[in-house]
Amino acid sequence: MRGRLRVYLGAAPGVGKTYAMLGEGRRARERGRDVVVGFVETHGRPRTAALLEGMEVIPRKTLRYRGTTFTELDTEAVIARRPKVALIDELAHTNVPGSANVKRWQDIDEILDAGIDVISTVNIQHLESVNDVVQEITGVPQRETVPDEVVRRADQIELVDMSPEALRRRMAHGNVYAPEKVSAALANYFRVGNLTALRELALLWVAGKVDDQLDRYRADHGIATTWETRERVVVALTGGREGDTLVRRAARIAARTKGADLLAVHVTSADGLAGADPASLARQRTLVEDMGGTYHQVVGDDVPRALLDFARGVNATQLVLGASRRGRFAQIFSRGVGVETTARSGSIDVHMITHEEVKKGRRPARSRAALTRARRTTGWVLAVAGMPLLTAALWPFRDLLSLPSEILFFLCLTVGVALAGGMWPAITAAVGGSLLLNWFFTPPVGEFTIAAPENLFALVVFVLVAAAVSTIVDIAARRTREAARAGADAELLSTMAGHVLRGEAAVPSLLERMRETFGLTSVTLLERQPEAARIPDHQSDPDAWRIVATSGGAPATCPGRSDTDVVIDEELVLAAKGAPLEAADRTVLEAFAAEAAVALRQERLQQEAERARPLAEADRMRTALLAAVSHDLRTPLASAKAAVESLGSTEIAWSERDRSELLATAEESLDKLDRLVANLLDMSRLQAGVLGVSAQPLALEEVVPRAVDDLGPLQARIEGDISVELPDVLADPALLERVLVNLMSNAVRYSPPDRAVLITASGHGDHVEIRVMDRGPGIPVEAHDRVFQPFQRLGDRDNHSGVGLGLALSRGLAEAMGGTLVPEETPGGGLTMILTLPIATSRRVTP
Repeated sequence: MRGRLRVYLGAAPGVGKTYAMLGEGRRARERGRDVVVGFVETHGRPRTAALLEGMEVIPRKTLRYRGTTFTELDTEAVIARRPKVALIDELAHTNVPGSANVKRWQDIDEILDAGIDVISTVNIQHLESVNDVVQEITGVPQRETVPDEVVRRADQIELVDMSPEALRRRMAHGNVYAPEKVSAALANYFRVGNLTALRELALLWVAGKVDDQLDRYRADHGIATTWETRERVVVALTGGREGDTLVRRAARIAARTKGADLLAVHVTSADGLAGADPASLARQRTLVEDMGGTYHQVVGDDVPRALLDFARGVNATQLVLGASRRGRFAQIFSRGVGVETTARSGSIDVHMITHEEVKKGRRPARSRAALTRARRTTGWVLAVAGMPLLTAALWPFRDLLSLPSEILFFLCLTVGVALAGGMWPAITAAVGGSLLLNWFFTPPVGEFTIAAPENLFALVVFVLVAAAVSTIVDIAARRTREAARAGADAELLSTMAGHVLRGEAAVPSLLERMRETFGLTSVTLLERQPEAARIPDHQSDPDAWRIVATSGGAPATCPGRSDTDVVIDEELVLAAKGAPLEAADRTVLEAFAAEAAVALRQERLQQEAERARPLAEADRMRTALLAAVSHDLRTPLASAKAAVESLGSTEIAWSERDRSELLATAEESLDKLDRLVANLLDMSRLQAGVLGVSAQPLALEEVVPRAVDDLGPLQARIEGDISVELPDVLADPALLERVLVNLMSNAVRYSPPDRAVLITASGHGDHVEIRVMDRGPGIPVEAHDRVFQPFQRLGDRDNHSGVGLGLALSRGLAEAMGGTLVPEETPGGGLTMILTLPIATSRRVTP
């Protein structure tokens, strides 16, 4: 039997998750349960550590990684101990490489599978679904995450809540972090605004979990009544023009209660042949989503029942319907959806909203003929000519056949007419056949009278059966045609969606597809000009409209000059020229038009984002440059200035040794300034495309030693040997030396003091690879490209990191010389920078 998982969820570090977990563990132990501590991190907090006293702690597993010793949860030891409850802190923790599992929640899964209950902790910022939101709020990326589903599967989730002010007081009193870290934490991550936002995220996430539990409980216990735990407003949409009014009214109703949900639902007929306007539904769906709601579609023939089943399924409290457009005469035979839904609603409040469409009555959908013209013509020919011919054929056998037999022959012909031509030709054939049977085959013959009552009954049954069969055949043919039409429309709309999703130019592609599909000469998307309101007949004036996109021949310059126009919204109109469209075709065209409008808005938003991106990038570069210059220029400048002022002072008699040290300090600081200014100038030239490159054949065994010498005192930490057998490379001597100096100095900066940086070179086909390998901490694979962006080290976190231009400039210089610069992981730990340069076609002659 799998164990039960209990999770304490907090909004931020320090709210007391571990304290609550240990408190529950001690209470469980007092109740007689076997409780052990699998892994608990006290972070040096005395009150938390005090709760560990007297509890059984499973020893941690020790692992070595990159020369450092780490301790992790010993999963095997916990399972072997087989307690009833295990306390395991930090559910989202990432294990040290070399562990059996990558994440601690995977270790906990194994323990749960062993039948052991687990109590754990996690912060809201570690949940995968809100990770990016937390980073946007706090500016701090969270690298350790846990899938939401792992936490949602927990049998019990408890929120450990604390107000931002109380948490900040705890920190100020030294109950969370060491005193030297408190000021920085309060000024950055633990600001009141950050903590308030994180607290709201935690509360909303737990509320969602509670909703899931409530839905599951109601489903398990068959509870169909509404529990008004939260306001949920459902608006029913039919695809009519009144839908916009209903959505806005429902949104206002939902807005009256903070946290209320808005849901829109459309009921589709079970046969899939309902006549809702797809363009209106698409527009209303967009409107619902713009107002923060969700759109849903359900299938059902009984609309009131389908609406109420959906509303009860989502635990809705209010249902918004449009007032009926049916006339009073129609309401005598059927109460209508609104009245029927209200009568069955029970505890759900139903709002009947009036709208402009009420006055216009219900518009029945125009139905196209069920059968083709050729089939209808064939049916009429069979009905008019077939019956006399059948009469003539049966007349010689009138003495051999009885009236029922003759009726069956006429019935067979009537069914054939129905199959060929539909209902009205078949009914005509049935009536004509009954008259012919009465005149030629029913005694007394030659008169429209019937002597025997059973003959009258037989003729009446014949007419009724013929009419019923013809009606059924006509309905079946109509349904078949409608189903084929619906299938074709669905395939067309699916193709349209795929056409856009495949990445083709959305608006021109859609217009071209419209023109091809409907056989039009041109399709044009028109946008109303701002001054159109001042033009009296703006529908027919080309000056009032602007062509956004067009496909085909000569475009329609205004709606009045088109054969078919579709109004998308107040600003956009789709104008088509060519063959007039039928009603069913126009419905699909409206769906195309709505999709074209959405595609146009997306294109414009993308264009605005593209225009804003260079400005944002320039602003980021300026901000980073100012931050870099404020530190990296100020520090060496201050050192040089202090050394020069000290040397110039007459109040102190400096010894020769002191003077030499001050001069060396000034020289080193000025060298730093010189390199920094040179990097900034070269980067600006690279970005402006004006950097001069003088490529020539170079021998690496000559260039690399010069670059090592330029490192000054750091050259003692460089190891390597460049073979004289390597071919010459084609590069600029000064730029190549700059690149090598930057790469080696960067490698030395991040390597441990006792480990040297290795530089090697090797030939590969038409290029030479120069490798600079360090044994530092390395960088994640996903950050390989990011390290080449300028100004990656901002602020005053590291006085020796530099302006962050070295790698960006190195890659730019390498590419300017026709080479490449890429990183890869050093085997055993660290980072290797690989500089690739082309081989010179003219080789050196070795004496």
